[in-house]
Amino acid sequence: MEKKIRLLIIDDSVLIRKMLREVFDGVEDIEVVGMAADPFIARDKIKQLNPDVLTLDVEMPRMNGLQFLSNLMRLRPMPVVMVSTLTAAGAPATLDALEMGAVDYIAKPQAQTEQAFREFAGQLTEKVRMAAAARVQALTVTKPLRARPAPVAHADYSRLIAVGSSTGGTEAIRELLSGVPADCPPILITQHIPAVFSASLALRLDRNLPMEVREAEDGLQVQPGRVIIAHGGYHLKFRREGQNLFCVLDDGDRVNRHKPSVEVMFDSLGELVRGEKMVAVMLTGMGADGALAMKRLHDRGVRTLAQDESSCVVWGMPKAAIDLGAADRVVSLSKMSEVMLEAAL
Repeated sequence: MEKKIRLLIIDDSVLIRKMLREVFDGVEDIEVVGMAADPFIARDKIKQLNPDVLTLDVEMPRMNGLQFLSNLMRLRPMPVVMVSTLTAAGAPATLDALEMGAVDYIAKPQAQTEQAFREFAGQLTEKVRMAAAARVQALTVTKPLRARPAPVAHADYSRLIAVGSSTGGTEAIRELLSGVPADCPPILITQHIPAVFSASLALRLDRNLPMEVREAEDGLQVQPGRVIIAHGGYHLKFRREGQNLFCVLDDGDRVNRHKPSVEVMFDSLGELVRGEKMVAVMLTGMGADGALAMKRLHDRGVRTLAQDESSCVVWGMPKAAIDLGAADRVVSLSKMSEVMLEAAL
C-alpha cells in the first residue's frame, strides 16, 4: 500500500476544521494527522507530526495566515493549500499567498447544499494530492516588478502570443511578463482562475509592468503593447473585424473541467489567425487542458513552447503537450520570455 499523504488542517473555526476533517474521512490516500486553531499551535504540530501538506486559512487570531506562511516558507518550505473566503476584497491576500509560495487555493463553500459540499470536497482532495507532489521552494526576497517606463515605438513583431497556465501559473505569469518590454506583441493569457481573481491579478500586473495588462472584456481589442488575461468564469474567444481581433466572453459549459479553458482560447485563435502569425506557450498546471488544441496549432505551423519539468510547480499541462508532440521546444521559465519573444519576431 502506498504511503498516505499526511495532512495538517489550520483554521480558527471549529466548524470549518470539522468540515475539512469530514472531507478526508473517506479518502484512502490522505490522513488528517492533526488540526490547529492558530499558527502558534500549528508551528508546534508541524514539528511533532511532520505533515506532508497544510491547509491554511488567511484570517486567524494571534498571527494571520500570510505572516505564518511567510515564516514557514523561509524556514521550512512545504506544500500549502490556502482555504479561505474568496471575495474581491480577499483576492489580493490570496495572490500574496501564492507569491509567497502557496501551491494553490480554494474557496470555502458558500452554499450549504450537499451538492456544493461534494464539489468542494472533490476539488480540495484533488488539490491536496497535487500539492503533495508539487515543487516547493524556499521563499526569497521577490524582485519588485519594474515601474512602467515611457511608451516606446512597437518592435517589428509578426506574431501574437497565446499562453495557457493553471496551478502555479499566477507566479509563472508574473515571472514571464517581467522579462517582456512595453513594446511587446499582443499577449493573450488563459489562467485557470475564479472570477474575483482575474481582475485583481490584471490590476496588480498592470500597475507594475511596462506594458498594459487588462482583464478580458467583450470588444476589447487585441493589440501590441497589451496583455489580456481571461476573465474568470468565462471562456476567452475572439472575433475578427478586418485585420483586427477583439475579445469575446463566452459563458458556455466548462471544457476539460475549466472555465476559462486553455483549449477554448487556443482553438478560437486557431480559427482566426494563420499559423505563421502565432506563438503558443504552455506553462505550469495540473491536468491536460489545452494540450490537444496546442497540437492542432502546432500542426498548422504555430510555433509552440512548453515549460520544462524542473521549473514547473506542477508538470501536468506542459507534459501533456510534450507527450502529444505539440511542443517545438521545452524551455525553463527563466528563459521563456526571451525564447517566446524571439519566436514572435
